[in-house]
Amino acid sequence: MYPRHIHSLVRDMLGEFRIVYLTGPRQSGKTTLARAVAAEAGMRYLTLDDPAVQAAAAYDPHGFVRSLSGRPVVLDEFQQVPDLVPAVKEASDRIASAPVPAETAGRPRKGLFLLTGSADIFRSARTREALPGHMARLELLPLSIAELRGGRRNLIDHLLAGDFSAADSRSSPTREQIAGLILAGGYPEVQRMSARARAVWFRSYTEGRFFKDFETLHAARGDYYTRLRALAPQLAARSGNLLRYAGLANDLELNDKLVRSYVEVLELMFLIRRVPSYRRNPARRTAVRMPKLHFVDTGLASHLLGLRDEARLLASRHYGALLETLLFMECAKHSEWANEEVELHHFRDKRKREVDIVLERPDGRIVGVEAKASATVRREDFNGLATLAELAGSAFERGVLIYTGDRALPFHRGPSRMHAVPLGSLTAAAD
Repeated sequence: MYPRHIHSLVRDMLGEFRIVYLTGPRQSGKTTLARAVAAEAGMRYLTLDDPAVQAAAAYDPHGFVRSLSGRPVVLDEFQQVPDLVPAVKEASDRIASAPVPAETAGRPRKGLFLLTGSADIFRSARTREALPGHMARLELLPLSIAELRGGRRNLIDHLLAGDFSAADSRSSPTREQIAGLILAGGYPEVQRMSARARAVWFRSYTEGRFFKDFETLHAARGDYYTRLRALAPQLAARSGNLLRYAGLANDLELNDKLVRSYVEVLELMFLIRRVPSYRRNPARRTAVRMPKLHFVDTGLASHLLGLRDEARLLASRHYGALLETLLFMECAKHSEWANEEVELHHFRDKRKREVDIVLERPDGRIVGVEAKASATVRREDFNGLATLAELAGSAFERGVLIYTGDRALPFHRGPSRMHAVPLGSLTAAAD
């Protein structure tokens, strides 16, 4: 079992909220983590993947929740019965408003429900804003490189702090090792599998997620199975690139509104992520509006593209984009347990100058991050960061170019602080 850095945060939130919703893709480790938390906190554990439990909850949601008698409980795979949402809300309201008996005075009324879900139902139209003020929402994504290697350094905190003086990498990964990280992805179960077994696992996962779970979130009509089978590799090929719905629809000979609706559902299922454009003033005048697409797991994206080994990946046109996706998803994973909250954006202007990742603090200050699939750095590699710095003005703190070399190097573009930082220093097991 890999240690999950979000574990202590789940426990902390159960001490602060009546309901905690732990969401993320299937097979990312939610059940393992939920069982561990349940054992530590003395919570009852029920899974709605159990047909009998699911049937009881679906038949009488309110009666099912009342039968729990107010005992703290884990409800795993909660998205299987969306009608439980109002029942959970009623129970939370009832317990919160009930008078406190003298013999239980001082006992916290928190941590009543730990819900887990493989689809982000609280962002769907059906349940949006269903539990305002009641619930803390946390994401458990596939394993980060730090979790795989036993590291404790938080990438977001490291990039925001900006101290790269000790960032030289004694063990800079080779191109083949980087390709291996991309091919393996972060799903816990595949990490020790052979390439052949991993391909079988991803094929099974694709069948189950894209083609079976899809219909639980989308009122699919017609031959959606064939459409999804064609759509999946097209999306994988666009990971790390702007998402143009019209172009995608044209390639698939489908209606662009239908393609957009499919993409929205696949995002709710944590298979892909759309990254909004950074368009704060004055960047609003020159930045493109289109979101950027990233696959949540580079291993799954590689599988859908038919890339099975390091040599084939390194020779493909997808290597640079998948490296960017790997770095973006590392930021997304680390942002869940970072000390400071950030929003993740991308930047691209109408002259095609771009920055892969923009980390925005709550007060509007930003750090730009670029991924470069090369061991050498040139001044021109900072052009996108320099453009962003000029547009953002005093809000721009620094630019960071993450490359595959082994030395941390300072660069200056006008008044802006820039750094070239080795990828190896960010993926090291130390810290």
